[in-house]
Amino acid sequence: MPELPEVESVRRQMLPHVCGRSITAVDRDPYPSKRIYALADAVGLRIDTVLRRGKYLLLPLTGASGAVEKELVIHLGMTGVLGFTPDAPHVRVRFALDDGAQLTFRDPRRFGRVCVVTPGMYATIPTLQRLGPEPLESTFSVAGFAVALQHSRTPVKAALLNQRVVAGVGNIYADEALWAAKIHPASRRIGVKRAGVLHAELIRILTAAVAREGTTFRNYELLNGASGKFASALNVYGKTGGSCPRCATPFRRAVIAQRGTTYCPKCQRH
Repeated sequence: MPELPEVESVRRQMLPHVCGRSITAVDRDPYPSKRIYALADAVGLRIDTVLRRGKYLLLPLTGASGAVEKELVIHLGMTGVLGFTPDAPHVRVRFALDDGAQLTFRDPRRFGRVCVVTPGMYATIPTLQRLGPEPLESTFSVAGFAVALQHSRTPVKAALLNQRVVAGVGNIYADEALWAAKIHPASRRIGVKRAGVLHAELIRILTAAVAREGTTFRNYELLNGASGKFASALNVYGKTGGSCPRCATPFRRAVIAQRGTTYCPKCQRH
């Protein structure tokens, strides 16, 4: 599933193509989905900008009065791809823009979300409503992060994935940050010192991944069809069967929070 770096990369590429454009029509496939709704409310409104919150794209929509009237929310899910290819397979939603372009949402597995809501009203999207601080913004403090981890009753890997401690981190970057910080993913006691190291590694790794437009393994791609370039920089994620680049110990695999987790049993101790 695309995580913060991938969604941020899509946001940056998308912005110049849609900012200031009005939505003239919306079309969706007839397959019933609770994740796709109220799209007709976007017709006639102008896209002001493209924002990101965690793994969500947020597009404020302005009416004739100049006020933001609605908000388009997009979550790529596991296989969602945004682009300008109306005739591509698995297109679930098409937004016709006033310059003649069609912004499309392709999603073979149908886990993505595309909906229009009242700005800031996310009662129908509880994960978005409860998101924690953004890790690349000043609101993500070491002190707050340490307290959140101390209050968590779950393994640290699960805490990173639940989106309340920090927004936008998923399986790839949780594994990478925990390896870099030398913290076992099943640890439940993370003191202030180790929380500070993990905080710094999360910021460093996410920043580097954004700079290389994220990680592509299977489905993730940018609007222009390009792949992310961070896969070659991964140290632990997806390396089961390999060895730790720090100490040469064979990696081990565990399942934490229902997600496959790779770690070094020597470097990453409880």
